[in-house]
Amino acid sequence: MNEPWQEVGDRVFVRRHESVDLNVGLVVGDGHCLVFDTRMSHREATDLIAAVRRITPDPWTVVNSHAHWDHFFGNAMFLPAEIWGHAGCAEEIRSGGEAQRASVLGFVAEERRAEIEEIDLVAPEHTFTDRATLDIGGRAVHLRYFGRGHTDNDIVLHVPDAGVVFAGDLVEEGAPPAFGDSYPLDWPATMSAMLAALPEPVIVPGHGAVVDRAFAQGQRDELAEVAALARRAHAEGLRDLIGRFPYPEDVARQAIERAFKQLD
Repeated sequence: MNEPWQEVGDRVFVRRHESVDLNVGLVVGDGHCLVFDTRMSHREATDLIAAVRRITPDPWTVVNSHAHWDHFFGNAMFLPAEIWGHAGCAEEIRSGGEAQRASVLGFVAEERRAEIEEIDLVAPEHTFTDRATLDIGGRAVHLRYFGRGHTDNDIVLHVPDAGVVFAGDLVEEGAPPAFGDSYPLDWPATMSAMLAALPEPVIVPGHGAVVDRAFAQGQRDELAEVAALARRAHAEGLRDLIGRFPYPEDVARQAIERAFKQLD
């Protein structure tokens, strides 16, 4: 695989992968680096490691944005490094990692089944609940939790000296936000808190092209519309409202299902 790195700030890189359109981040300091997310298998992680080594020979710290298979299944290949994540991320990987593997085996191409079966599931050993600051070769890099959204354990990586925020799947480009185990009623406020706290101009979504604040604000507004419509649908009935959601009907129905679960 020959996906290139894009430098989006001083020694801050993004690698956008054809596989699930996933973005991985790399922050390079003096004698140390940070890798944000590890892809969906040991084989994909091995490719990622080779790409990191084209940028820096230094040891790394790993951070998981949240506990979804495409972001953490490659963790084992980065050991014995420190792996960081939200406390809820570590808990979800330990309790639900095998269920995620079974789910992926249910839809992955036959020729990739062995690739998924061989994965050693590794959860972050270093966790936090609100915020943490890491020293990456003399650079302060902040980990922040702003609330529930795409999951209940999404974190944001803030690189203040480069003006870059890695938002994970709280922000999605190129496809609608994914609502599978989301909290649609909380997501807009979580996005608002992130945007209010972090004024950086460059925002890296979990999937898709790098975006700016205007894009993230627009997506926040869409998510607020989803939450408001879901509340109305819960009270008034769905029939006359489904067509007013800003996303395709299958996505809207998933968001509604999750919102109703919160309301009920």
